[in-house]
Amino acid sequence: MTDNRNTILAVILSGLVLIAWQYFYNVPQMEKQRAQQQAQSELQKTTPQPTASATPGAAPQAGSAAQPSTPAASQQGQPVVARDAAIAASPRVKIDTPRIAGSISLKGGRIDDIALVQFRETVDPKSPPIILYSPSGTAEPYYAEFGWVAATGVTAKMPDAQTVWQQDGSGSLTPTSPVVLKWDNGDGLTFRRTIAVDDHYLFTIKDEVSNVGNSPVTLYPFALISRHGAPQVSGYYILHEGLIGYLGDQGLQEYAYKKVDEAKQVNFNNVTNGWLGITDKYWASALLPDTNAKLQARFSSNPSGNLHTYQTDYLLEPVTVAIGGTAAANARLFAGAKEAGVVGVFPFAGLGGYNKELGLNHFDLLIDWGWFYFITKPMFLGLDFFYRLFGNFGISILLVTVIVKLLFFPLANKSYASMAKMKSIQPQLQALKERYPDDKVKQQQEMMEIYRKEKINPVAGCLPVVIQIPVFFSLYKVLFVTIEMRQAHFYGWIKDLSAPDPTNLFNLFGLIPFDPTTIPVFGHYLALGIWPIIMGITMWFQMKLNPTPPDPTQQIIFNWMPLIFTFMLAGFPAGLVIYWAWNNLLSVVQQSYIMRRNGVKVELFDNLKATFAKKAT
Repeated sequence: MTDNRNTILAVILSGLVLIAWQYFYNVPQMEKQRAQQQAQSELQKTTPQPTASATPGAAPQAGSAAQPSTPAASQQGQPVVARDAAIAASPRVKIDTPRIAGSISLKGGRIDDIALVQFRETVDPKSPPIILYSPSGTAEPYYAEFGWVAATGVTAKMPDAQTVWQQDGSGSLTPTSPVVLKWDNGDGLTFRRTIAVDDHYLFTIKDEVSNVGNSPVTLYPFALISRHGAPQVSGYYILHEGLIGYLGDQGLQEYAYKKVDEAKQVNFNNVTNGWLGITDKYWASALLPDTNAKLQARFSSNPSGNLHTYQTDYLLEPVTVAIGGTAAANARLFAGAKEAGVVGVFPFAGLGGYNKELGLNHFDLLIDWGWFYFITKPMFLGLDFFYRLFGNFGISILLVTVIVKLLFFPLANKSYASMAKMKSIQPQLQALKERYPDDKVKQQQEMMEIYRKEKINPVAGCLPVVIQIPVFFSLYKVLFVTIEMRQAHFYGWIKDLSAPDPTNLFNLFGLIPFDPTTIPVFGHYLALGIWPIIMGITMWFQMKLNPTPPDPTQQIIFNWMPLIFTFMLAGFPAGLVIYWAWNNLLSVVQQSYIMRRNGVKVELFDNLKATFAKKAT
C-alpha cells in the first residue's frame, strides 16, 4: 500500500513539474519562436529577386513579393540578361582589392558582383577570372544581402531589393577606404550601411538605423546568401558542394542541393557561435555573424519553374529603436577562394587565418578534409611546408613520399625481410610440388610447416601496399579539394597537378591531331598519358622483384596488375600518379637493399630476362 501511495505521489508531483515548466518556460519560448518565425516570413517577403526585362540592358523589374523569384531563364518568354548588361543597368560602387574586382549595387544595396582576379578559368594566365557573384536576371544569380526586417505590427517602410541607396561621398571600396550608403524612408527612419573589405575575402558590414519618428520601432537584423539554380558540381562522394554551416552545438551541417530540395527548409534555432553559407569545390560564400550573437539560421530551397533558389540566412535578436535613438547590427561576409591560410587550418603553422583571427567555430571545415582529416590535414601541411621552401608542389610530393617511406621503414623492413625469406625457400616449395604432385592438401600442410619453421608471414608482402592506402587517399583528397593544388605546375608538360596527365599514348602524345577520348562508348578508356605509363613500368619492376607466387591464379593476377593499375590511374590527378611512380621506385630500391642484407640474391634483372625469354619462345 505504501509503495502504491508513493507511486501515485510521484506521478502527481511529476505532473505538477510538467505543468509548471509548460507555463513558465515552454509557453514564453513558443511565443518567442512564433515572433521569430513571423520575422523570418517577413524576411522572405523582403528579398524579392528582380527579373530581367524583355530588353537586355534595361532596368530590371520587381519580382514576386511573396517568394524570391528565379532567374530570368526560368520565366516564360524572358531571356537571360548578359552579366555586363545587368551590372550596367543599376548604379554601383566599385570594389577594388588585390584579390577581388567587382561592385556593390546601389539598387538593393547588394554585394552581387565579385570576380576573383588571382584565379583563372584555365592554366592560361590570359583566361577570364573566376566569377563568384552575379546579379539577378543573369544566367547564374548569386549574391549576398543584409538589412532589417520589421517586427509584426510595424508599418514603417523598409529598404528592399528595389530600394536605391545613396553613396555618402564618392570613391571605390578598397581595403583602406570603406563606403557608406544611406537611405531615408521619409517616415522618420534613416538607414546607414558601412561596408569595409580587407585585402583577402572578408567584407564587414555595419547597419545602423536612427529613429526621429513618432514611435519606437522593433526590427530584426538579417543577412542572407542567395543562389539561383543548382550549379554544376563535381559529383564525387568525397567532396561536399552545397549548403554548409557550423551551427554552434549542432555542429557541422552539410546539405547537398538535392537534399535541401527534398527538405525545402531546415531551421536551426538559438544558435550561438555559428556560421553558414554555400560552398563549391574551390570557392565559397559564408555569413560570419558575431560569435556571441544568438541567431535563428535557415537553409532553404524555393522552387520556381524548373529551377530552385537556394538560400542561407539568419535573423538576430530583435532590436527596439527608441524615438531619437539609434540601433546597429554587425555582419561579416566571406566571399572568395578556400585558401588554407586564409580560411584557417593550422594556427601553429601560420595558417590560422579567419578561424583564429575572428574566433570562429571550426571555419577550417569550409574545406572538406573528410573523415580522415587527421591524416589529410598533416599531409597538406607537409606539402605546403616544402612548397614554401622550393616553390613547386611536385617537388613537395616527392619529398613527402620520401618522409613517409622513412616513417614506415620499420614496418616495411619486416615485410621485405619476410619476402626475402620467402624468396630463399622457393626451392623447398618447388620440391613439395614434385613430392606431392596430386595432393594439394598435403602441399598446403607442408608449406605452412615450412613457414612456421622459418618464421615467415606469407601475407607480409601485402603490408607495403596496405600502408600506402591511407597515404594514397589523403594525398588524393589534398590534390582534389585544396585550391593550392589547382593549376599547380610541375615540370615539362604537367601544368596542373590536380588534373590528369594531358598527354595520350593513343594519339602518339599529340603527334596525331585527334582526341581518342571522344570516341563513343569506350573513348574514356583511351586516356593514357606518359606519367601513368611510367607508373605502370615502375609497378611492373616492383612485381618482378618479388618471388613468383606458387598459385597459377595468383601469378596471372600479379602479371596483369601493373597494366590494370596503369589504366585505372590514367584518369587520376597527375600529382597522385607521380607519387605512386616515385613510391614504386623507392620501394624497389628499399626492397633490393633489404634482400641483399638478408643474403638473398636480387633477381630483378634475371626475372625480366626470363619474362622476355618466355615471350620470345
